[in-house]
Amino acid sequence: MGGWDDFYPLPMLPSWVPGAAAGIVSLHLVQKLLFPYFWADLRYLLKVLVYGLRVEMYQLQGRIVTVLDKFVKLAEKQPHKPFLIYEGKVHTYWDVDRRSNRVAQVFLHHGALKKGDTVALLMGNEPDFIHVWFGLAKLGCVVAFLNFNVRSRSLLHCVSSCGPKILVVGADLLGTLEEILPNLQKDVSVWIMTKDSTFPSVHTLLDKIEAASEDPVPVNRRSANNLKSSVLYIFTSGTTGLPKAAVISHMQVLKGAAGLWAFGATAEDIIYITLPLYHSAASLLGIGGCIELGATCVLKKKFSASQFWSDCKKYNVTVIQYIGELCRYLCSQPVKEGEKNHKVRLAVGNGVRNDVWREFLDRFGAVKICEFYGATEGNICFMNHTGKIGSVGRTNFFYKLFFPFDLIKYDFQKDEPIRNKHGWCEKVKKGEAGLLISKVNAKNPFFGYAGNKRHTEKKLLCEVFNKGDLYFNTGDLMVQDHENFLYFWDRIGDTFRWKGENVATTEVSDIIVMLDFIQEANVYGVSVPDHEGRAGMASLILKQNTSLDLEQMYKQVVTYLPSYACPLFLRVQEKMEMTGTFKQQKFRLVDEGFNPSTITDPLYFLDNSKKAYVLLTEEVHEMILSGKMKL
Repeated sequence: MGGWDDFYPLPMLPSWVPGAAAGIVSLHLVQKLLFPYFWADLRYLLKVLVYGLRVEMYQLQGRIVTVLDKFVKLAEKQPHKPFLIYEGKVHTYWDVDRRSNRVAQVFLHHGALKKGDTVALLMGNEPDFIHVWFGLAKLGCVVAFLNFNVRSRSLLHCVSSCGPKILVVGADLLGTLEEILPNLQKDVSVWIMTKDSTFPSVHTLLDKIEAASEDPVPVNRRSANNLKSSVLYIFTSGTTGLPKAAVISHMQVLKGAAGLWAFGATAEDIIYITLPLYHSAASLLGIGGCIELGATCVLKKKFSASQFWSDCKKYNVTVIQYIGELCRYLCSQPVKEGEKNHKVRLAVGNGVRNDVWREFLDRFGAVKICEFYGATEGNICFMNHTGKIGSVGRTNFFYKLFFPFDLIKYDFQKDEPIRNKHGWCEKVKKGEAGLLISKVNAKNPFFGYAGNKRHTEKKLLCEVFNKGDLYFNTGDLMVQDHENFLYFWDRIGDTFRWKGENVATTEVSDIIVMLDFIQEANVYGVSVPDHEGRAGMASLILKQNTSLDLEQMYKQVVTYLPSYACPLFLRVQEKMEMTGTFKQQKFRLVDEGFNPSTITDPLYFLDNSKKAYVLLTEEVHEMILSGKMKL
């Protein structure tokens, strides 16, 4: 008679296996229930650690490898791969390397530049922006990116604040140069991207580039002694005053360049850059990210909502960059057939509203929105690696170990952090809005602003929680929810955001009070339905026995301010309200907005179609709210 083994020839499982299996399943369910983002957080954290360790290893080996070094290596390794595609023309890694060598040779022999000198760059989006940038970097120069929207007095301030030896101006910005040339410091040598010049004492660059050698300049000219040395100045309006030149180190460029890789982009991707190159998003994350991957980028002169998706299809774009306004513009376009017929898989950027985010996904297909947060000059960054709608990123215990930050209570009336009776700042609870501050230490330094020690010091908070501690004040209010997702809430200080740009209210009011009929101007931002950020509005007090000259007002703001900083609304008041600390009262004005049915003061609207300020009637107000009036 056979035993049980005849029926069960396979060996019996040990008694503990079913229990272990049940335990594993239970742990998995508990993890899914209590820690749903554990694996996503772990993958992201490991990426951050791997990249940081790689940089540390290079330094321990005595090798300082910059983004420019990586580009030069790629030009040797994959010379024929397209690096830039611009207006249909392909520029390979080899092409860009050779032409940037020519730029370096020109300034080496004609510019009398030393390693560490600053050169200001006033150019729009074009391949020669990158050629000049890389060419100057090969000479070890610090390159200052100037915002080409900034005009006149503000532009002169930007140039003087970074102390350049040379100013390079694009061929399409000669009108802007003409405005500032009479008042430009005489020790700044001006070069223009043309073959001939009608300006006295201005050098031409294009003819010299074409005649220059393609040979590389000595490597020791560009070699960095440490990753904390300055390599760029990128201007930011911050929270107050005129634009400031944020000091960007090699380390910050490396961190910015790793962004696309951290979100999952690869060497096979084609990246579409429509944002201006003077912005860190386009230059560091876009161009730098392309180099980090060894990928290809399609560069656009200027964003065009009507051409966006046709460009993406034409060039097989797989990764796009955005700011919130860009996504809204795309969603505002007339619906067309085949809008999901493209290869875009990642959209990387910041500032997109929840409703626009959802509409973008519904309309344009399964594109992963990779929202992030990071100030140009800041030492903290968040990345939304899970795709949670509305969030700028996530945090956890381990992330805070490497990048310490906190959200603290803020007094909006006094415009300063709240301190308790012991003099320490207090953290907000989860779900409450607080001022984002990040700890300044050796691993997360703050490099400040070029030539402006006072503004650098103003961005730092001392003695926050303990004696001797030091934090960077981002100027941004954030909310952290119970799942540790972070959400942008608002800006503090005298600033607002419009058309993807920060606008400093003091800069606008300074321009307005230059008019001889204006006694005082109080500038603030107001919400407009279905628009990102806040539109500029100015409350005006007229001088005695004068009247408001709308024609002069229009001429003044469009001449001296970037288009995004021109106040869209004017309000004429008889008396300026002040706070208890003798600052201009803005809160009530912001709440009241620009509604002529509830405001008795005269209101005016900047009608771009008429190129004039017009009376803001209830009819015009309704057209603005309904979207019929373009802002």
